[in-house]
Amino acid sequence: MLEAGLVVGADGRTRCFWGGSTPDYVGYHDTEWGQPVRGDDALFERMSLEAFQSGLSWITILRKRPAFRQAFDGFRIDRVAAFSEADAARLMADPGIVRNRMKVDATLHNARVAADLPGGLSALLWSFAPPARPRPQNRAGVPATTPESIAMAKDLKRRGFKFVGPTTAYALMQATGMVDDHLAGCWVPPIGADTAA
Repeated sequence: MLEAGLVVGADGRTRCFWGGSTPDYVGYHDTEWGQPVRGDDALFERMSLEAFQSGLSWITILRKRPAFRQAFDGFRIDRVAAFSEADAARLMADPGIVRNRMKVDATLHNARVAADLPGGLSALLWSFAPPARPRPQNRAGVPATTPESIAMAKDLKRRGFKFVGPTTAYALMQATGMVDDHLAGCWVPPIGADTAA
């Protein structure tokens, strides 16, 4: 009998409840989600995509990710920080991405804030990573926010970042390996204990 929140795929592997619903999710769950991500540009991309996901299904963003990467010049902070109003208009005309003006403007604004961060975005975000803890036993054990994600969102807002509330901050922490929320029983191996910045 499987614990609540686990599914068995056609390949016989036991995955978190959401990780087996589509081939896109299988690949993302198995190879990316929960794996430590470092580097300012890589984390800027993840932070931006989590903000674009707000109110939408993650599969929508995942499927549009190649178009997002092209439209936002690989999410290179220095390049996005230099985007102009003409670039914003170009983005709003791009059917390959989510065309939400508030989110587009927030991404450009956040790039400018990130470009001026002393020490860089990666060091800042990883400074909120909590100590390693056991994996959740079931779906009910996966929180929507934590004290660390609330603190991260508060600090980001204080620094001028937009569209990164506590829930988005926690989704970012899950996606980038700051926390390991694969369920106990999921086949994906746990990350080693050394995940500090």
